Amino acid sequence: MRSIEQRTEKRCCTPARIGLLGLARAEFERGGGCSHAEFVEIPGGTAMVGTKAPQIPDDGEGPIRMVAIKPFRMAVTTVTNQEFRAFVNATGYVTEAERYGWSFVFWSQVPENVGATQAVREVEWWRRVDGACWFSPNGPETEDDCLPDHPVVHISWNDARAYAAWVGGRLPTEAEWEHAARAGQGDVRFPWGEDEPNDTDVTPCNIWQGDFPKLNTAADGFVTTAPARSFEPNPWGLYNLVGNVWEWTADPYRVRSLKRSVKERLAGMKGYKLSKGGSFLCHRSYCYRYRIAARSGTSPDSATTHHGFRVVWSD
Repeated sequence: MRSIEQRTEKRCCTPARIGLLGLARAEFERGGGCSHAEFVEIPGGTAMVGTKAPQIPDDGEGPIRMVAIKPFRMAVTTVTNQEFRAFVNATGYVTEAERYGWSFVFWSQVPENVGATQAVREVEWWRRVDGACWFSPNGPETEDDCLPDHPVVHISWNDARAYAAWVGGRLPTEAEWEHAARAGQGDVRFPWGEDEPNDTDVTPCNIWQGDFPKLNTAADGFVTTAPARSFEPNPWGLYNLVGNVWEWTADPYRVRSLKRSVKERLAGMKGYKLSKGGSFLCHRSYCYRYRIAARSGTSPDSATTHHGFRVVWSD
């Protein structure tokens, strides 16, 4: 994994943290916890993955491919702070951000009392903030920002898997996630269809409006995260599949490409996991990844203020 001083691909997506500690991964008996999450039944069949019209081809958005999947259940929303707190209270789980002692916070979310912070080279809006974690998302003494109905953030891939196992579930595959997001609509760009969000009057999801990374006008009503159950759901009743927070999947980050530049980038991303959906920091001018086919690779121990997860259950 790359240190935060090293070059990071130019995007708003999650930067990688250096493996400073040998962290033990907590394991929980599957089904040991009780989830009160509402879910919907997702029909099986042939899932459409990718798109015929990739916008960022080097991310592996195309070509479109068909994948057979079995029926499964998917949580209506991403996991909330309230749900994750129940997990922590029941198990004593400590997230990787807590064990590292720091996490990544977007520059405008860093409280003034934190003082000087270390930036990520070439994506200086990401700051290392000591004490930032899921229950104190912007650093020390920001517990009030951990709103019960908002998505839990500062969650690594390993943390997400631990929670999912505790409630008897798992993380979705990319094929499952895209199948659920499309909701039978075909090769659409967004969970609601083809209407393109803008900076003024079309705001179907929580993304950036304005001049990234300097000014977010919050035309959609939110500067940072929105409640997990907000905006209109897709036709199958799933909320915020794009925008708000990135969502971990079970899959490794792979791109089928013969381009030398892509191969060189992937060489520094071994072990990375695939995330879907984009976040409140995405904007078409910079990180146009709040689309169903969009993809991002993240080191499994990384955590930020814009990354969460959603659980699925096998039928």
